[in-house]
Parts: sequence; structure tokens; C-alpha cells
Amino acid sequence: MDSNFKKMAVGVVAGVCFLFFLMFAGKIFQNVDAGEVICIQSPVTGKLTWHTSAGVKWQGFGKVTQYDKLQTYEFKVQIRFNDGGHGTLNGSLNYEIPLSPEALTNIHIKYGSQEAIQKQIVETVTNKCVYMTGPLMSSKESYAEKRTSLIHFIEDQIENGVYKTTQKEVKTKDSITGIEKTVTVVEIVKNAEGVLERQEEAVLRSLGIRTSNFAVTGLPYDEAVEQQIQQQQSLTMKVQTAMASAKEAEQRAITVAKEGEANAAAAKWAQEVEKAKAVTLAQQQFEVAKLEAMSAEQEKRKQILLGEGESTRKRLIMQADGALEKKLAAYVETQKFWADAMAKMTQPVVPGVVMSGDGKSGNGVTQMMEIMGAKAARDLQMDIKASR
Repeated sequence: MDSNFKKMAVGVVAGVCFLFFLMFAGKIFQNVDAGEVICIQSPVTGKLTWHTSAGVKWQGFGKVTQYDKLQTYEFKVQIRFNDGGHGTLNGSLNYEIPLSPEALTNIHIKYGSQEAIQKQIVETVTNKCVYMTGPLMSSKESYAEKRTSLIHFIEDQIENGVYKTTQKEVKTKDSITGIEKTVTVVEIVKNAEGVLERQEEAVLRSLGIRTSNFAVTGLPYDEAVEQQIQQQQSLTMKVQTAMASAKEAEQRAITVAKEGEANAAAAKWAQEVEKAKAVTLAQQQFEVAKLEAMSAEQEKRKQILLGEGESTRKRLIMQADGALEKKLAAYVETQKFWADAMAKMTQPVVPGVVMSGDGKSGNGVTQMMEIMGAKAARDLQMDIKASR
């Protein structure tokens, strides 16, 4: 009996222990995921034990608090610009908690949960940075030329602390109505080295929390602001169209001027070509005239030389024969002249019969011919020299 009772008692105790293990197994061990950080608080001493690596960890009925290593915060934050316009900034950012036990203990003591970290730190800091960035620009600037700066200013303040700013009032003209108005402009304060000054230390950084991948998914404006932006866009488009037209007109004027210059240059070169042709022709004519003059000069010299040669030749011939040929020709011509004259006379020039002292008589014509014959003989014997 005693042996059976002992066996039964051991079985009961084992069964109770097994049931106890099944009921409280979740309080004895804790499984840690790779993307989690687990804090186990001892039920006896209250000591905080941090587990940042994956695996099954000893819990020992301690209190477990779970944190995500990386979490995404999505926000919708109202933003007000320096021209009074409003909008809603929609976006998201990632934040990572530190992994050192000291930093984790500091966060856990102050906030105690993932929800509290996001609500009391990340959300608060993000809203504050968005609020402080709005006055740095106008609604139009946030929509157009300073859209990138808007994102940069918010992200920089979240990571490094809120800017120290100063306000001043300036007068400006409304881009739509053209009416002058006074607006309050917020400017970031810089030190002597040009470094941006911070109003306070970065809260997230002081806790070891890092942010990344800040992104803006939308910025819907109030209806009045949207209308104003549309009007500004319309005006901008008109201005750009006018500028484009002016540019086109200017370019057209430049093109016309260039075409005019090109035409003038072409005309000038055409004139230069004609001038060159005329000069070439004149040069050719001058060369031809020069050659003709040289040819005439040579011809003149040739004729002079020929004349001098002929004169010398004739002079030498005359010197050689006493100019007999000339004399005979002249004599023949003179004889023809008086013979012809004698033939044409109707009256006798001399008596038909002449009685001489010796008692001889003769015919007058015969005697006349004899006289002329004697004269011819005498003339031929004369030394008639040709003049030089």
C-alpha cells in the first residue's frame, strides 16, 4: 500500500507540475523576434533585462515590454504659411530606437511603451517642426520654388533640432492684385560663421532615436489658397507665354538682322566679284594694249629699218650706175611729152624748106628731129646726180 501510494503521489505531483507548466509556459520563456527589442522586468527585484537578439529568452514570470526596432509614423499635420494660407501636410517617416541597454532603459523609464514613444516624442517633434517651417515661406513658394526647401527644413529640424528664428515685417505686392501689403517674414538666425542656430537640442537625438526616409505624399491647401495658386499659375503661364512670344520676336528680329547681314554680305561679295572681274578684264586689256604697243613699236622699228635699208640700197645703186635708170625714165617721159605736143600742132613750127648758106636745102621736120636727136645725145651724156 505504501509503495502504491508513493507512486500515486508522485504521479499527481508530476501531473500538477505539467499542468502548471502548460498554464504558465508563456510566463517562463519569451520568444524574441529579429525585429523586436524585449524588456523583461524581474517580479522580485524589478531589474530590467534587455534582449535585442532573436531567440527564446528566460522570462521567469517577469513583466515583458516589446518595442519595434524600426517603426513607420504616418502623419497629417496642419501647416500655416507667412501669407496666412493653410494646408495639410501628409507624409511619413521611419524611426529607430537605440539598442544600448542604457538608452533603452532611459526611454522605457520615461515612456514605457511603443505607443507612448510615437505619440509623445515622434509625433510631437514632427508637428512642432512642421509648424516652425510654415512661416519660412509663402503658400506659393511652398507650392513651387521652395517645395524642396520645405521638405529639407522639416527633416533637418526633426533630426538636428528646431531653428532659432527672427521675425520682421516687410512690404510686398500681391502677385494677383498688385496691391501693396505688409507681411511678417520669418528668417533663420545664423551665427558669425554662417551656421544655422538651433533653438533647442534635438529631442529624438538626445534619446538615441534616429529618423530616416522622411517623405511628403501630399499637401492639399485650403480652398482659398488653391484658388489663389491657380490664379498665380494662370498669371505665371500668361507671363511665360508673353516672355516666350517676346523671345520669339527677339529671335525673329535677330534672324532677320542676320539674314539682312548675310544678304548684304552676299551683295557686297557679288560686287567684289564683279569688281574683280572688271579689274581682271581691265588688266587683260591693259596687258593686250601693252603688248599691242610693243608690237607696234617693233613694227615701227622694222619699217624704219626696212626704209633705211631700201634707201641705202637705192642710193648705192644710183651711186653705182649714175642713176641711169632714173635718167632714162625721165628722158623718155619728156620725149613723150614734146612728141605728143608736136603731133597735135596744126601749124608748122619751122619752115618747110630752109636754104642754107652752102646752097643745101632740107625739110624742116627732118631738121627738127635731128636737132632733138642731138639734144638727146647730149642729155644722155650729162651727169645728172640724184639728190640724197
